[in-house]
Amino acid sequence: MPHPSPVLGTIIEGSLSGGLKMRLAADQNVEDIRVGQFVVVEGQLKRFFCLITDVALSTSNPQILLNPPAQGDFLAQILQGTGTLGTVSLQPMLMLEKNASLADANADPEEELRPVKTIPSHFAPVKVASEQDFATVFGQEDDPHKARFFIGMPLDMDVPLCLDLDRLVERSNAIFGKSGTGKSFLTRLVLSGIIKKQVAVNLIFDMHNEYGWQALSENKGEKVVKGLKQLFGRDVVVFTLDLKSSRQRGIKDAQELSIPLRQIQIEDLALIKHELNLSEASIESAMILEEALGRNWLKQFLQMSANEIEDFVSSAKGHSGALKALQRKLIKVTNLSYIKDEGSGDAIQMILKYLESGKHVVLEFGGHNSLLSYMLATNIITRRIHQSYVEKSDIYNADPLNNVKPRQLVITIEEAHKFLSPAIARQTIFGTIAREMRKYSVTLLIVDQRPSSIDSEILSQVGTRITALLNDDKDIDAVFTGVSGSQSLRTVLSQLDPKQQALILGYAVPMPVVIRTRPYNTDFYKAVGDKSAEKPEELEVRAQSNIVRLFPG
Repeated sequence: MPHPSPVLGTIIEGSLSGGLKMRLAADQNVEDIRVGQFVVVEGQLKRFFCLITDVALSTSNPQILLNPPAQGDFLAQILQGTGTLGTVSLQPMLMLEKNASLADANADPEEELRPVKTIPSHFAPVKVASEQDFATVFGQEDDPHKARFFIGMPLDMDVPLCLDLDRLVERSNAIFGKSGTGKSFLTRLVLSGIIKKQVAVNLIFDMHNEYGWQALSENKGEKVVKGLKQLFGRDVVVFTLDLKSSRQRGIKDAQELSIPLRQIQIEDLALIKHELNLSEASIESAMILEEALGRNWLKQFLQMSANEIEDFVSSAKGHSGALKALQRKLIKVTNLSYIKDEGSGDAIQMILKYLESGKHVVLEFGGHNSLLSYMLATNIITRRIHQSYVEKSDIYNADPLNNVKPRQLVITIEEAHKFLSPAIARQTIFGTIAREMRKYSVTLLIVDQRPSSIDSEILSQVGTRITALLNDDKDIDAVFTGVSGSQSLRTVLSQLDPKQQALILGYAVPMPVVIRTRPYNTDFYKAVGDKSAEKPEELEVRAQSNIVRLFPG
């Protein structure tokens, strides 16, 4: 039989808009109270699930502070809990009818949980949340009716705390945190949950080669941790822009991807104009070329001699000097080894086929880890895949009874502010996906350390935010864009530990909660069904047979 939760204190004042204030019980030490803890207020008719947002010291008589006793002095012990006291600020998040929770043992607690519309009375006791309280609010991973995934534990208990993955993948989501706080590990946890529970397929743009085979560990005593390919074997397919690099890192069945020049559009050049040092006049010149030369304009233009450019200007619009400067700058694009005059096959179509068959795709960039390489390839591939999903979704929506709905797709991008800044968010395919939400079964998983650089309209559409420590006030403000009543949570976020802690709020959790992230180690590997025992030779043979099966002839 579980032990009753200890009483932390009693409610002494508060309001619905401003939150509650608790007086700490005399047998409780204020130093044991932590911002971000989950507590329960036992009202007369309802139970209120709350988050601790602040801790303060108070006195019953201000005169005490004029001549304070020394620490450890007998007078200080007498005053403790009577003349001096600790007060704790609570933010109610959810409430549960007591009768409803006790009347029917088979009732679904989620059906009874409600947003807070009232507050408890004076002197209502406040208790530490129990394991059952966490299960009531956040559910359990083994629930056969819900796709829940154990993401971490509360600050003060070793209790599994779960994300609702069905709700998570319905909308675009974000993982924020300053450099070194473990964003990649959080991302790997979330992606592992999506793969294990099969709620969506993933397309992961792996700029720093951290998600495919293995990554450097931040845990003491181990050098590397397993990536998604090691953990999930044949369920994950790795494409690469740098085959040599991927093979050196142990991915024997990685498939090389190349992009033909004809697939580069004006939108792609506009996205990377800063990396290429292109002006607005250069973009206009590119539009003139596309209008005159057609879809394959870039290849033809790069092959033009100086005399041919002069001839082109004489018969069409444009300025010869501007076109020659544009040609010199675009040479940087052709110097990328994965950009080909003509592709030997349609690798993007191969990626689509794998996604349609339920495989998860990681695209490694190998040595191509410059922003120019990353932004160009990511934008081109995502635009094609989004176009395909729009077409398939339109077919399904026209006749849902006789057509198959496309598999839910989650696209993971790092350095997201480069694609979603206010200046370009409306022009990029990622901005389009973020605004469309679940309309075409494609959502984003945004990974970034500078949320303040992302367009506020995009941030307001983000469903769930998993945020590690941030120090910059602008970044903290950006995290709470579109979140009502967020003022009390800002203190919680700013007080997180530098590693292995995160604040989760949004669509995939019933209420905001601070977690200690789940360890990414041998126990985790076993929990998700580690498939790394498969031999690399077998993986390579199986990959080739998969290609033949998916693309006969």
